[in-house]
Amino acid sequence: MNRHEVRDALLAAGLSPDAFELEGVHEHVPVPPDFWFLRRSTEGWEIGAYERGHYDVRQVFATEAAACAGLWTALTGRPAPP
Repeated sequence: MNRHEVRDALLAAGLSPDAFELEGVHEHVPVPPDFWFLRRSTEGWEIGAYERGHYDVRQVFATEAAACAGLWTALTGRPAPP
């Protein structure tokens, strides 16, 4: 799963577009007060929570696919679709 696919899956699952941000694919203007994020970092791909101006990285993954699966699970509580 890539960022475009996880965006489509999260929206299809009924999540609000304000609930998450995906670097380069699904970004907010203006920025809501809190949401989950997926972004690149020097260590790989990060997921975490943004709250009131602070990014709290929860996990770092080696690949975009693994980070997308991690974000899906964090937001839905279910394993990522195949």
